[in-house]
Amino acid sequence: MAPRLDFTSEAFFRDPPRAIATLRISGPVVPARFPFVGDVWITTTHEATAQALKDGTNFTLRKEDGNFAGLRWWMPNYVRTIANNMLTMDEPDHTRLRSIVDEAFRRRAIVAMKPRIRAIADGLAEELFSAGSPADLVQRYARILPLAVISELLGLPLADRPKFIAWADAMSSLTGVVSFFRLLFAVRKMRGYLEQQLQIARVDGGEGLIAGLVQVEREGGQITAEEMVSMVFLLLAAGSETTTHLISGSVYELLKNPTLRDWLEEDWSRLPLAVEEFLRFVSPVQFSKPRYVRRDIELESVRLKKGDRIMVMLAAANMDPAEHDHPERLDLQRKPNRHISFGTGIHFCLGHQLARIEVACAVEALLTRWPRLGLAVEPPQIHWRRRPGIRALDRLPVFDDAVPAASTNEAA
Repeated sequence: MAPRLDFTSEAFFRDPPRAIATLRISGPVVPARFPFVGDVWITTTHEATAQALKDGTNFTLRKEDGNFAGLRWWMPNYVRTIANNMLTMDEPDHTRLRSIVDEAFRRRAIVAMKPRIRAIADGLAEELFSAGSPADLVQRYARILPLAVISELLGLPLADRPKFIAWADAMSSLTGVVSFFRLLFAVRKMRGYLEQQLQIARVDGGEGLIAGLVQVEREGGQITAEEMVSMVFLLLAAGSETTTHLISGSVYELLKNPTLRDWLEEDWSRLPLAVEEFLRFVSPVQFSKPRYVRRDIELESVRLKKGDRIMVMLAAANMDPAEHDHPERLDLQRKPNRHISFGTGIHFCLGHQLARIEVACAVEALLTRWPRLGLAVEPPQIHWRRRPGIRALDRLPVFDDAVPAASTNEAA
């Protein structure tokens, strides 16, 4: 019998390797109860995770009636519309939608953006302590950088970024019933805003991916008006939320480990290797979307029945000792590093190149500008948001010896 883990507890987020190792003892696929989803099977190994993600024949994101496996009957229609995106679609609809935006996220296009991303990071690093010290690195840096980048990519107005930050904060605060209704309100407001931006692009044109989607629509491309809204919502939310927590989690690990920080600062060309280890170790996306089992099958010798639901645990795959030596250690020189943080199969993360460049620019810009940056509190005082499926620091108070402490402590 698998232990009943609370996937939103402080203990789980503070030390995932320990909790995952306990879970894995029960087998490669174990029963669990997941918040807002209910009874599911959870994968605990790299092999079981990869098999389930790649096997679209036996595992589907949709019921036979077309509804997404993660939706519940009581959720509002506007949530269903937003959830109806390529991330929750099987073939052929997944490829139909992904092909429309794929070019914008190819390596050449993203690498060309690197100087602009670094410039944004430099500017944000410069302003980190403008409101005083200590500063909350999550709200003043890690959240703003990816939102700024994806907003420019989409062609959204600079003046509207405070709205995105407020919506993103609501979406990352999901811990219970009250915060769930806050999230629903934010989703509704965000959907209305994106519909408005698409209509503006239809009338006035513009630059960026939103204008590109309108052009596809105008040319009779295979995308509906609702799919356009859900596409932009996905790119704005998924293109910022998880990178926020990757940046803050990576900086936290470096500030806790001065030896690793010194090693990295000695030679910034080591950064790409370090980013891969941050992806594996921090694992901001802990779980996949729920999938339905299409027929009675065995996965890693565990019997699953038709209609069962399964969620692959990416964090467990990244901590599998069969795949990684001493997975509980943060090893910035780890090579090879076969993490699965971006998934695998047809739903391999569209924005993987963008995320890698953003976290690299964020870390280097921050520590170059503030070489004496440190934690303003002891590690036991750092807490994670009780959000299921996402490992997200609530706050990360930091200070620098060169910055006088403010009379008002915004990071308290």
